[in-house]
Amino acid sequence: MARTAWDSTVGKKTVMAVSGLIMLLYLVVHMIGNLKIFFGAGEFNHYAHWLRTVGEPFMHYEWTLWLVRIVLVVAVVAHATSAYQLSRRDIRARPSKYVHKKPRASYATRTMRWGGIILGLFIVWHILDLTTGTVHSGGFQEGRPYQNVVDTFSTWYGNVIYVVAMLALGLHIRHGFWSAAQTLGAGSRSRDRALKATANVLALLLTVGFIAVPVGVMTGVVS
Repeated sequence: MARTAWDSTVGKKTVMAVSGLIMLLYLVVHMIGNLKIFFGAGEFNHYAHWLRTVGEPFMHYEWTLWLVRIVLVVAVVAHATSAYQLSRRDIRARPSKYVHKKPRASYATRTMRWGGIILGLFIVWHILDLTTGTVHSGGFQEGRPYQNVVDTFSTWYGNVIYVVAMLALGLHIRHGFWSAAQTLGAGSRSRDRALKATANVLALLLTVGFIAVPVGVMTGVVS
């Protein structure tokens, strides 16, 4: 039964919708946490340490954090896999170009695919930069996330990579949230306007919220 559901187009779209909403929830929480950097190094570093002790003593040190990471990895893989397979299925269903051009879709719709690729590459860079420190500039300091963030956004390429990725994220959320609502049966003619407005607000808030951090470093508000 599960295999049959996964093989269907509806099943793959449902997987995309659910995994996308899981990632959206994480992004909202992550953005709020990021904004703590404006309250100073002590506040931000304390928050980063707290993430590793959530659930103690029932959960061992970092167990809750690793549980969240595992759920996110599963969500990202499921989202990317179903998106790729749906894309391939769509291409196979339309082997030749349309004789008549279809109406132009929204900019977000037409850029969902490359936007997803940009975000996938960004996730890898982001982890290697601020989690493992592998590609971090200025010398990665374990246990000092505030200084590591400042180091990253003190470089022009760190800012460019991050801002471009966040703009792609905004477009992805703007279209993806509405699409997920339709897939999960929440959409209707009467609710479409509210859903689209919600998608626009979420996309704007997350984009501005995330970009505020590198802007804060560039302007000296965070130093």
